Amino acid sequence: MVPMVLKEFRIIVWRHYHARGRHDLPWRKNHDVYRILVSEVMLQQTQVERVIPFYNAFLKKFPTARRLAAAPLSEVLKSWQGLGYNRRAKLLHAAAKELAITKVSSATELERLPGVGPYTARAVVAFAYNQDVVVIETNIRTAVTHHFFSDKKKVSDVEIEKILAEALPKGRSREWYSALMDYGAHLKRSGISLNKKSATYAKQSKFVGSLRESRGAILRLLSKEVASQASIMKLFDVSRRVQLLEALEALRREQLIQKKGTMYSLAE
Repeated sequence: MVPMVLKEFRIIVWRHYHARGRHDLPWRKNHDVYRILVSEVMLQQTQVERVIPFYNAFLKKFPTARRLAAAPLSEVLKSWQGLGYNRRAKLLHAAAKELAITKVSSATELERLPGVGPYTARAVVAFAYNQDVVVIETNIRTAVTHHFFSDKKKVSDVEIEKILAEALPKGRSREWYSALMDYGAHLKRSGISLNKKSATYAKQSKFVGSLRESRGAILRLLSKEVASQASIMKLFDVSRRVQLLEALEALRREQLIQKKGTMYSLAE
């Protein structure tokens, strides 16, 4: 890689960030590990604009890891309603129980927490501790692919991570990844979406009619009331009865819901 190319890339990213960066995002206003972890978990497969009100409301109710850890899972799931991917709420709840009693200061330590993978762990230490780590996600992939692999059909994360390691301005990890994510998001809004070139790309399945929709509908109902299986089966027409039963069993198995007698409720 020609050093000048990397220099030009940094200039482009910084210029956009200083002029049009999303500086007011609530999770960018602190260095708290717990609050940044909450933002990263919420942002997985969910648009920024949709996350902001959920993030603010969630932290108003659960401002610290201790508060979240002490809350019953049912309350956490109720606060998560509308955000989707409810299993993330359960894992975040479990992670908070660890954070409440253990100080974490590295990506390796964070990866030991329930539901925290390599990307999330690196992002948290970059934004909370300004550690010089390589962070890769969808907007970052778009930015790097656009400038360095525009003529290549498939790009591996290993190739992208190599560029990121070389481009990272040492000691500015927190600000750099904010800038890079904002620039990648800008490229996408401009019509440049190159994630299909990623070797890790997988098109998200249709939501309407899916098992995910059935799971969400069941949890939404149970966040309002205790319900019988008969009531749950009325959420959709009879053609989806088997799917609803499958969703019901999966939610019980994952301990997101519980059954007492003939009635179902959110897990405590």
